[in-house]
Amino acid sequence: MNILAINFGGIGDEIFFLPTLISLKKEYPNSKITLALEPRSKSVKDLTDIIDDLFLIDIKGKNKYTELLKLVYLARKGHFDMVISSGGNKLISILLTLTGIKRKYGYDTGKLSQILLTEAIPLNKNQYACKMYHDLISPITDQKTDLPEINVEPQEKIKNSVLIHPGVSKMSIQKGMVKTVNPEIWAETVDLLLAKGKKVILAGGPDDKEVIDTIRDRTKNKNFEDYYGKTKSLKDLAILIGKAEQFICSDSAPLHVAVAMKTKTFVIFGPTDDKKLIPQSENVTPVKAHDKCPIKPCLWEHRQTTCESLDCLKITAKDIVDMIL
Repeated sequence: MNILAINFGGIGDEIFFLPTLISLKKEYPNSKITLALEPRSKSVKDLTDIIDDLFLIDIKGKNKYTELLKLVYLARKGHFDMVISSGGNKLISILLTLTGIKRKYGYDTGKLSQILLTEAIPLNKNQYACKMYHDLISPITDQKTDLPEINVEPQEKIKNSVLIHPGVSKMSIQKGMVKTVNPEIWAETVDLLLAKGKKVILAGGPDDKEVIDTIRDRTKNKNFEDYYGKTKSLKDLAILIGKAEQFICSDSAPLHVAVAMKTKTFVIFGPTDDKKLIPQSENVTPVKAHDKCPIKPCLWEHRQTTCESLDCLKITAKDIVDMIL
């Protein structure tokens, strides 16, 4: 079975999509799986051997339609037996039809999808995102994979350690999506944890340089272990997360890596819906403000950018530390 899977989004979306691919591989052990995704998310392949090949399609760039035509060309050239595509755009069923692939699966976006697709699957956004994506293959297999699984061995834990990864992607910031507390709160969190005798490790990716620099500058106690720049890949970060006894992060891709590593994780949540972004698990705890915003969570549900007041992110360092200790 030669399978094409299409899932556009950030690295977190690709990690959410892994259980779907894993179940397909269980159903068709000798299959070849090609994933079409955005170039910014290609590092997901470092975490798994489920994906045999990648099609890099830059749909967020200036040449969106040229890139989609490239996808159609690559799909036709690849002689695929089946295509599975996420996304709720009504034109996806047309895109899949243009590929010439016989078996086509996507979400039900109306009559067109019901006519063009082999099966149009109801889109249920009110559930954990891994389950939402997994619904796509419900007509294909009874295999169930609930959580992301990655090719990183369980790590020996660093005793009494708390790993902090404070950042979010620059793309979300540029789009006006504020999803975490300010660097000063993170710096105070580091100080409080060190005062409680914890071994604090600070990490971040290239997008997090400004946040990390502010934390370095604002912390009163400098006795934390600074791992910024030492994790050269997503797999390196996964190994580091696996070594930590506890992990604190924002609503961002490292959260989903931590879920896969089964590390005890505490996540800052403000305008987004924790019920859709974390599994029901003792390993993952949302840290939320005690605000009374009537439309919380609002991001993507009621608005595409966060509001100016951000009452939902009025979380103190003490709030964070009290959840952990």
